[in-house]
This record gives sequence, C-alpha cells and structure tokens, in this order.
Amino acid sequence: MMEVSIQQHNHVAVVVIAGSIDALTADALVTALLAELQQGRTRLVADFSAVEYTSSAGLRVLLTTLKDARQRGGDLRLAHIRPNVRQVLELSGFTSILKCFPDRDSAIASYPA
Repeated sequence: MMEVSIQQHNHVAVVVIAGSIDALTADALVTALLAELQQGRTRLVADFSAVEYTSSAGLRVLLTTLKDARQRGGDLRLAHIRPNVRQVLELSGFTSILKCFPDRDSAIASYPA
C-alpha cells in the first residue's frame, strides 16, 4: 500500500510518499508525478521519509519522472531517504543520477528562488 500527497512550497512541489513503491503502486505514483509536470510544476521534491521499500518498478517511476522534468526545464530531487531504500538507490546507480538531500527543507532550498 502507498499514499501520495502533494504540498506546494513556493516554487517547488513536494510529493510526500508513504508506504512501498512496487509493481502494484508504481502506476499511481507516476500518474501523480506526471500530473504535476503537466500543470507546469517542474521543480519536484520527493519526500521519501515514509517510503519503506522500493522495487525496480519504483526506480522506473523515478527515472521516467526525472527525464520528463528535465525535458521541461525542471528536476526531481529526493529528500530524507531511509537507509534501506538508499541502499537500493545506491546499488542501482540512482544516487549518481538523482540529487539526494538529508531533509525536505534542504531539497527545496536547492532550487533557485
């Protein structure tokens, strides 16, 4: 099970994800993220503080969203990643592609005003 909520912080859309990102939940997450991009909110921060697990399906969502955001002149940045999820991201090489931050505030602040 997974829940997604979007919070606006000035020029940044914070996507708060809770639960597991896997084959069953990946479609709902990509739909939520792409909806933000289509509305012109291209500066995204994914808050991973409540993400317990991600599978390869979750990694595909991140990659798809990252490419789409960058094509639109924005970016996707991750915040507050739990150690077990960070390990998956590191092993798959995602920490070299995505900018990762220790907390939500520093991820938001990484975007120029």
